[in-house]
Amino acid sequence: MGSFFSKQVERRKSIHTQKKLLYDLKEKTSSNFPGSDYRSDDRKNWMSTLALEKLQVNQIIWPGTHDSATNKIGIPFISRPFARTQSMSIYNQLVTGTRVLDIRVQEDSRVCHGILVSYHVDVVINDVKKFLSETQSEIIILEIRTEFGHDDPPEFDTYLENQLGEFLIHQDNSVFNKTVAELLPKRVICVWKPRKSAQPKHGSPLWSAGYLKDNWIDTDLPETKFESNMKHLSEQQPVTSRKYFYRVENTVTPQADNPVLCVKPVTNRIRPYARLFINESISRGYSDRLQIYSTDFIDEDFVDACIGLTNARIEGKL
Repeated sequence: MGSFFSKQVERRKSIHTQKKLLYDLKEKTSSNFPGSDYRSDDRKNWMSTLALEKLQVNQIIWPGTHDSATNKIGIPFISRPFARTQSMSIYNQLVTGTRVLDIRVQEDSRVCHGILVSYHVDVVINDVKKFLSETQSEIIILEIRTEFGHDDPPEFDTYLENQLGEFLIHQDNSVFNKTVAELLPKRVICVWKPRKSAQPKHGSPLWSAGYLKDNWIDTDLPETKFESNMKHLSEQQPVTSRKYFYRVENTVTPQADNPVLCVKPVTNRIRPYARLFINESISRGYSDRLQIYSTDFIDEDFVDACIGLTNARIEGKL
């Protein structure tokens, strides 16, 4: 028992030390980066407010959400706090400016996060289609994967094609160098990541798993995650040289051996440092590698940081 408490004390010290390291770095670092003062007047249509004929797919800093469809997961006040990473519906996330969705499904096509389940994926698709019907020039990256430990929903690729067919941008490497204006009226890049079923092939309406990559590590230590994100970002090719999307997630994850198991207080150890990460990636020379930037509990400030940096790229300020 004494060993257990000793480990917990050391763990709390490590968390405190790492939070202080990020806080001190933020205090001594300028918060200004190209586009940092940008504030969108219309986040629902933010791509439309930029120069669509100049905005190439590989230039966009895509604001994304981690475990996007968890707003109603589990049982309220009982299991939900342990798995909920977003408080807004998919539709409201899109209206707020989110453009990359991370959806996990199980065999019966219900959204899940580990062993906890939520609504049927139809809710996600209907929210996406509602948003698309109300906008004209917003491109969405919709990543759907079979959750670890589950089998693929039967004929799920057919389901996605039937539901989103008119909007789907087909799998094609040339898409990365195209502008948003050139892709319209097609508006959804749907990456389907099955566990056992065949991957979508070149030319398919859906995109295969290799087109959306990340280097996720399972930690609740914020500075450890911050520096891991930076290290893996540094190892990527510039966005203009690669034919896949690369995601950085400004998140940390509750650990089973730690007393704090609810998502929000844990992920809040790193959430305030989203702009710091952007600033540090620029100062360390990695700004040309940033692409998808995701978070838990997305907010308007996070979205504005991504839009501002995107606009700076278009204007040649980055």
